[in-house]
Amino acid sequence: MTDRPIKVLIAKPGLDGHDRGAKVLARGLRDEGFEVVYTGLRQTPEMVVSAALQEDVDVVGLSILSGAHMTLLPKICRLLREAGLDDVLVTAGGIIPDEDVPALKEAGVAAVFGPGTTIASVAEFLRANARSRD
Repeated sequence: MTDRPIKVLIAKPGLDGHDRGAKVLARGLRDEGFEVVYTGLRQTPEMVVSAALQEDVDVVGLSILSGAHMTLLPKICRLLREAGLDDVLVTAGGIIPDEDVPALKEAGVAAVFGPGTTIASVAEFLRANARSRD
């Protein structure tokens, strides 16, 4: 076991063009001691998985406000598993209705963080649940 910080990929899948929340989270997690990679806007599921592989991340955090979460997030989880990254913790944040959360969790999303979630609570969840990929 090393003292390497947990490495988090923050991705904006789909056509959503609003990234303020993702950028605030990325900076906040850096301040909390995480290593953070931000992919930028309009990522395809394949691009997210490729970045996760290339960056050797412990966590993939998906930020989505577009309403396409029920299509994009399960596909990303499936592609991560197919790429052998089933030990990567997948989380989501943004505007996701409560009634969609159980299906997302079944697809492989470990947690869904809605508006108003504090960076400290996200950091606490990641520390408690991410597996180190040393």
